[in-house]
Formats: sequence, C-alpha cells, structure tokens
Amino acid sequence: MPTKQKLHPRNRHTENYNFQRLCRISPSLKQFVIANKLGQPSINFASSFAVKALNSAILKADYAIDNWSVPAGYLCPPIPGRVDYIHYIADLLSATTKSTGKNGTPITGLDIGTGASCIYPLLGHREYQWQFIASDIDPASISSSQYIIDNNEGLGAAIRLRLQPDSRHIFQNVITSTDRIDFTLCNPPFHASLAHAKQTSARKRRNLGTNNKGDSKLNFGGQKAELWCKGGEREFVGTMIKESKRFADQVLWFTSLISSHDNIRPLKLLLREIGADEVKVVGMAQGHKVSRFIAWTFLTPQQRMC
Repeated sequence: MPTKQKLHPRNRHTENYNFQRLCRISPSLKQFVIANKLGQPSINFASSFAVKALNSAILKADYAIDNWSVPAGYLCPPIPGRVDYIHYIADLLSATTKSTGKNGTPITGLDIGTGASCIYPLLGHREYQWQFIASDIDPASISSSQYIIDNNEGLGAAIRLRLQPDSRHIFQNVITSTDRIDFTLCNPPFHASLAHAKQTSARKRRNLGTNNKGDSKLNFGGQKAELWCKGGEREFVGTMIKESKRFADQVLWFTSLISSHDNIRPLKLLLREIGADEVKVVGMAQGHKVSRFIAWTFLTPQQRMC
C-alpha cells in the first residue's frame, strides 16, 4: 500500500487511508467515499461533512473514540497532522524527563485553544495516557469538548476543561498556583483578519479543484478565535511567550505550532530577550506541507531532569 511521506515513524497514518476498514467500522462514512483521479477511494476534502465523517471513523477505528463530532462551522482538524505534533512532543519529553512527570506523577499537558474538537487531548491521552488541561475562550467550544469527554469511556478523569474569560491572556486564568505542567501545545490562529482567512481558504479550494465562483466558505470550517486574531500568528505567539515567563517554574516545555517560517526569527529573538534557557524549532514535514513547532523552557537541564 502507498505510504504518506515524512509523517512521524510512530504515526498510525503513514499509509493511505483504508476506506474499506473505516467504512466497516463507521458505516456513515460510506456515503462520502468517491474515486479520486487515480481511481482510488477517497473523499472530497473540501466538504466539511465528508471530513467530519472521516475524522469520526478514524477516531473510532484507531483511538477508541466512539462518539465524536463538532458543531457546524467549527474547525474539523486533519488527524494525521495533529497526532504528528503529539509524537514529536513525546520525543521532546523523552530527551528531557522520564516516562512519567516529575515525582512519578503522570505527564500533564496544557492545550491552549482546544476548540470544539478537543483533538489534541484525545490523541495525547489515547496514544500516551497523558493527562490534559484544555482551555478555550469560546464557551460553545468548551461545551462541545465536554460532550465528547462525557460520552467516551476513560476521558472524564484524564481531561479537565477550563474557560479563558479574558482574550488578553493565554496562560493567566488557566494555570492555577498548584498546577505542574510538563508541556503546553497550541495551534494558534494564523490569520490577521477574516478577509485573509477567506482568501487563503479560496486558494486551498482552488488547489483542491472544488472552488466555486463567489464561494466564501472557510476550508474545513473554523470560528474567529480558531482562525484569526489581530496581528495574526506572530502577535498571538508573542503574547504567549511574554506571558510564559510568569509561569516559568510551573511548566517544563512551552510549545506552539508556527505556520509561517518568517515568524521564527523574531520569536526566537523575543525568547532570547526574556531569558529562555533553551529554544528548539522542530520541523514536521507532512506530504507537501512543511510545518514546525517552536519549544522553549526557562528551566536548566538539571532542573528539567528533577
């Protein structure tokens, strides 16, 4: 079977989707399966309904998530890329700490902007039995994520949701004085405006060959806080970096996805200014898409291993 190039070696999705297996496990996917240009089974990836059905089938087949969905219009994330981030964080942790967190406690992650899908905590817990705190500024996203947690076995004790009440902050109001966190992760809003988000979506749809004249739908859905913010990705992650200093002693590694390579240099300069002990940029090449995340810590190597 053909393989997907450059996904993490532990990624379950290095081979092309087995639609026969997925449809057997999740029959609702069948209605969306079509033949691609090569005559192979696929779906229309510009259809949010088809992507949602595919995600639901993958989560059920490979991660024992039997009840998963997102409300109409909310971001429906591609699972292979999301779980790649999880695996690379596991590599980062294995190089700097033991298989469990400090003092033998389970590893705890903090997902900033978990969205309506709660996808990173679901994947991280199923793959590595990690515990999670998951935050979002949108009450509807918190409600959707709570529904997923409540309706799938084993998630209630593993994932705690926290609503961020203030859009000016990222970690403040979410990390409490008693929290000890091994890593944070984030898929920050990339766009600086809704207009830019729509332009990018239209370009993606043209590349998929499904763009219709006047069609302004956002590719794979997404609400304002999921897709854009004032200043875009650079300003959002910059705010995250500045605020992380306050929680330097409570978090082992802070991380965030970075979509634009042009943002790496100014963010690294900012991290140097605020006194990060170490900064890493980890590349993740997924097919034709090149992605990366930036990781930083204020703890010395000796402190990280304690």
